[in-house]
Amino acid sequence: MPREIITLQLGQCGNQIGMEFWKQLCAEHGISPGGMLEEFATEGTDRKDVFFYQADDEHYIPRAVLLDLEPRVINTIMNSSYSNLYNPENIYLSKHGGGAGNNWASGYGQAERLYEDVFDIIDREADGSDSLEGFVLCHSIAGGTGSGMGSYILERLNDRFPKKLIQTYSVFPNLDEMSDVVVQPYNSILTLKRLTQNADCVVVLDNTALNRIAAERLHIEAPSFEQINQLVSTVMSTSTTTLRYPGYMNNDLIGLIASLIPTPRLHFLMTGYTPLTTDAQVASVRKTTVLDVMRRLLQPKNMMVSTPVTRHTNHCYISILNIIQGEIDPTQVHKSLQRIRERKLAQFIPWGPASIQVALSRKSPYIPSAHRVSGLMLANHTSISALFSRTLQQYDKLRKREAFMDQFKKESVFKDNLDEFDDSRESLQQLVDEYTAATKPDYLSWGSKPADAAEGL
Repeated sequence: MPREIITLQLGQCGNQIGMEFWKQLCAEHGISPGGMLEEFATEGTDRKDVFFYQADDEHYIPRAVLLDLEPRVINTIMNSSYSNLYNPENIYLSKHGGGAGNNWASGYGQAERLYEDVFDIIDREADGSDSLEGFVLCHSIAGGTGSGMGSYILERLNDRFPKKLIQTYSVFPNLDEMSDVVVQPYNSILTLKRLTQNADCVVVLDNTALNRIAAERLHIEAPSFEQINQLVSTVMSTSTTTLRYPGYMNNDLIGLIASLIPTPRLHFLMTGYTPLTTDAQVASVRKTTVLDVMRRLLQPKNMMVSTPVTRHTNHCYISILNIIQGEIDPTQVHKSLQRIRERKLAQFIPWGPASIQVALSRKSPYIPSAHRVSGLMLANHTSISALFSRTLQQYDKLRKREAFMDQFKKESVFKDNLDEFDDSRESLQQLVDEYTAATKPDYLSWGSKPADAAEGL
């Protein structure tokens, strides 16, 4: 029985990565841009109905809800060759179309007003599922719609569907470049509070690292959004292959996530993928074995998060899940795990088992691949707190001077006071503290001391 997943795409970034994701899924399942099954795609061993459902005319429709406060990106999607793929009733554009002006408070306030309309769509999708497992939210944390509207929808999803999983693919801003969004630290910190409190699992997609990978590994001088989004869609589609090509394990979302997240707040995951290639590069691929793939996944340069995963810091892995695709002999997996253990290629937490879980997954038969084996790593690593610390530092600089606050004070959330900022900052600081505590042997009793009792709740 399929455990369906509804995808919510919010704002410019969420809809752009969502579009690449659906392109990838259509290619993998042999579905044409118009939603019809291609003639060659009749093997039928895949499970399309986790992410698609069939209309009366046999056409496959994504279980996707496209939301934005300004029309540009959704209009681009609706003018592309994939325009007939989506259900037009699942596209919601704000009537005034002015967007959220890169302001979290504006996105949050507008979402509050549009609540009924948006949840009519989400409820209809949920009612149309036989056994809904959860929601996947694609958004950016730095702009206005993805962060503000995304935050509001996260809170409401939690209230309305308390038993359903909420996983997000959250794009973090590129901190190496000058941003065109000056209030990025404000937007980020307010969104991170909601991601900490209302999501079950957050896959961190860090633009700083994605740009570095595109430049250094793929030798693309000035990577375009589309090229970066292709990296993201590769991660998203690979992380869902075991749901779409089910085996005897890891064939639902809870099975994938449960082994990675030991305590409720430590649910921010980083990803690594290998071998990374662009089409032109396929010729230069080396031989790939399971050991090569698993060893490369542990190398920091393949990590899609710009935090130091070096062995010299105290930071360590809490858990790792490798999804390995291709021609695999299970005995190779055992050998590889043994070799990784002997060479101590990964440092693990002192208070729990050192677990590298491996999920073997089939590949789509419709996409030719130059590699025999490819792999995705989903890892829970304590060094992700460095990303949050950087956001806190940037936030403190702006907040000390009360810079750019006027736009926020105009919105109802901040009309009376700025307490929400202080709450969000405190929530993020607690998260950083908890990740730091997780590197120490006494983590399991952390938070149970009287002074920390409030944090441990």
